[in-house]
Amino acid sequence: MRSNKTPAKKIQLDPVYGDALVSKLINGVMSDGRKSVAAKQVYKAIDIVAEQTKSDGIIYLNEALNNVKPTIEVRSRRVGGASYQVPTPIRPERRDSLAIRWLINAAKARGANPYRTLADKLAAEIVEAHENAGNAIKKKLDTHKMAEANKAFAHFRW
Repeated sequence: MRSNKTPAKKIQLDPVYGDALVSKLINGVMSDGRKSVAAKQVYKAIDIVAEQTKSDGIIYLNEALNNVKPTIEVRSRRVGGASYQVPTPIRPERRDSLAIRWLINAAKARGANPYRTLADKLAAEIVEAHENAGNAIKKKLDTHKMAEANKAFAHFRW
C-alpha cells in the first residue's frame, strides 16, 4: 500500500499581476536560476501582447493557455508482454503544466528572423495560441489525434 499523497506545493503569486499562471510561466522560462531575467521576459511578452491586441494581457494569456490545454493523452501500459498506448484523461494541474511547457518550447523553437528576444517569440506564440494556431496548438492536436487513434485500447485503463 502506498503512503499518504504529498501535499501540493503552494506556488507564490507573481508580484506584478498576482496571478499563479504567470508565476508558473516565469518558472518555466527560467534557466540557471535566473528568475529576474525570466520575469522581465515574461512581463515584456505580456506587454507586447496587450499592445498588439489592444486588450488586457493577462486575460488574453489565460485564454491562449486554455486553448493549448489538452484534455486527454496516451500513456504506455504493458499488458501480457505487449505495450499499448492507452488514452487517459489528464488531471487539471498536469493540463496547466503541459500547456505552459508546450507554449514555452514552441516559442523557443521559433526562428530568429522577425523575432529577436524570447519576449517577442513568446508574445507571438501567445497571440497564435489565442487564435488556435501555432506550434503549441499543433502539439495539442497531435496528442488528441494519438489518443483518438488508440481509442481501441481504452479498456486497458484502470
